[in-house]
Amino acid sequence: MVSQSPNSKPIDVMAADHAGRTPAQSSRPVVLGSQGIVSSGHCLTSMSAARMLLSGGNAFDSAVAGGFAAAVVEPAASYTLCSEGTFMVYHAGSGRVQALSGQGTAPGKATIDLFESKGLDKIPTGPGPNAELSFTIPGIVDALLLMLEQYGTKTLAETLAPALEYAQQGMPMYDKLRQSLMSTATQDQFRLYPPGGLDVFYLDGEAPTVGQPLRQPQLGATLQALIDAERACSGSRLDGIAAAREAFYRGPIAETIVRCAQSVGGLFSVEDLASYRASFDEPVKTDFIGFEVFGQPTWTQGAVLLQALNILEGFDLKSMGHNSADYIHTVAEALKLAFADREHFYGDPKFSTVPIDGLLSKEYAKTRAALIDASRAMPEMPEPGDPWKFSSLSSNGASRTVAIPAGGTASKGDEQGTTHFAVIDRDGNMVAATPSGGVWGKSVYFPEIGCALSTRSEMFVLERGHPNGLEGGKRPRTTLVNYLVAKNGVPFMTAGCPGGDAQAQANLQLILNSLVFGMDPQEAVEAPRFATQTLINSFYPRVYLPGQLNVEKGTPADVQAELETRGHKVTEVNASGTGAVVTRRDPESGAMAAGADPRRDTYAIGW
Repeated sequence: MVSQSPNSKPIDVMAADHAGRTPAQSSRPVVLGSQGIVSSGHCLTSMSAARMLLSGGNAFDSAVAGGFAAAVVEPAASYTLCSEGTFMVYHAGSGRVQALSGQGTAPGKATIDLFESKGLDKIPTGPGPNAELSFTIPGIVDALLLMLEQYGTKTLAETLAPALEYAQQGMPMYDKLRQSLMSTATQDQFRLYPPGGLDVFYLDGEAPTVGQPLRQPQLGATLQALIDAERACSGSRLDGIAAAREAFYRGPIAETIVRCAQSVGGLFSVEDLASYRASFDEPVKTDFIGFEVFGQPTWTQGAVLLQALNILEGFDLKSMGHNSADYIHTVAEALKLAFADREHFYGDPKFSTVPIDGLLSKEYAKTRAALIDASRAMPEMPEPGDPWKFSSLSSNGASRTVAIPAGGTASKGDEQGTTHFAVIDRDGNMVAATPSGGVWGKSVYFPEIGCALSTRSEMFVLERGHPNGLEGGKRPRTTLVNYLVAKNGVPFMTAGCPGGDAQAQANLQLILNSLVFGMDPQEAVEAPRFATQTLINSFYPRVYLPGQLNVEKGTPADVQAELETRGHKVTEVNASGTGAVVTRRDPESGAMAAGADPRRDTYAIGW
């Protein structure tokens, strides 16, 4: 291994450093701004967020508006008002970087004993029956309210205005949404749990054509109920937000959600919703070639990227060349090692002892990096390491047993659900958000509330003593992640994308593209990506595809051939983490830049 230089000179956080390399090709220009910048999964979501900035709001107001609007605009991205989300937040005034958990929890009645009594060794979800067994408590609404309460300046009604307009007055149908509505999986799941969305999204069995207005009056009614609760409160702005929270988690909306869930056999109770609270957590972080990278704790897979960075810091990635066979092989092998640790050690730290200091130790990373063979791929998921040796915590005999499933069907690509958005304002406040849940083809859509419920409990394992073992009130180890990158203690960059298990992998490449190869934000999101499948998939039925390496079309044939000779089972598929977003702000000048992934409807706006 060659120790990697910390870039001898600091990179320009705004412009690509093209020295010594061929500039990447991008199909869109970088979007620039000086007062604010937004990038999201759809132009209407971005405009909703931008409206708050234009009207004097800050990044937190903007993110709340974008979060609610995306729940109306992007249901095909498996994001609904009753799903969950993860956030990274930087408050410039205090200098604080925080992770915000809007991840829903398992219902109190969800126990391993219950599933064993049903003869199940995994938590099932759709397509097909049993989706109700994987419902999680809705978390995204409380997370958005908490952010608005803590750092915002607007009223809830102001931030909800764009979302309410789209729901009640309609929004233009777009191609991705229509394709989802016309898919067999979506329509079959609607019919399996009637009436589903059949009466909401179709006319005579057909979805509106592209450009025709789509109205969602039931969802609009739920949003209006939040506004009505706020307006009925005669107190302060904060009192109004609290009243809306009460309506959603303890009042009429909560009662409707519980009634809907229980009507199909869901495990929800009114107590589950009443006791739910989103929370700000201390992020996990690592240093990498002179930068600091922050992510969510181990109730997510966020530390996978940080572990991989620690392992890769010992290799001269830049001299290998971007997306060369050497580079892809080395990064993929590092990810395999990190994913092996994810499967054995990650879980909600409120319930499980996780040796995060050991996992992110530079000395531990050296022991893992030594396992990488430059000439040969690991054919299976490697054994976990022993981070306890590098941790201040005691294992107390914690179990590391993991059931490795049989190989599954070859992957055709990564999860197409989930969305991502990011906002930066003139003061340098930053929010990166990855919301998801409620996939039409696998969950249950309830017209009474205007959305589907999340099925993310499928990510728990039914193994007693496992850090990610099912328990009521616990957060599943979600795939939803995003990151902030800082220089000299000041965050200047966000990175995030959809993609299931590929999220940590795609985000790793976004960060390496930016920090090691000097790409601008648009180049960073458009560069071809790859993803190892030598991991246990987080989604039901938890497929395991040892040796498979997904590469995006555009990866040169000679590179693919060389990877094959090293033992990778190369499969050419659609990109990993489609819908990627990178935003940056120069701390000195305040200039901002954003990239938006053309592989989906992602759209950036600068002001």
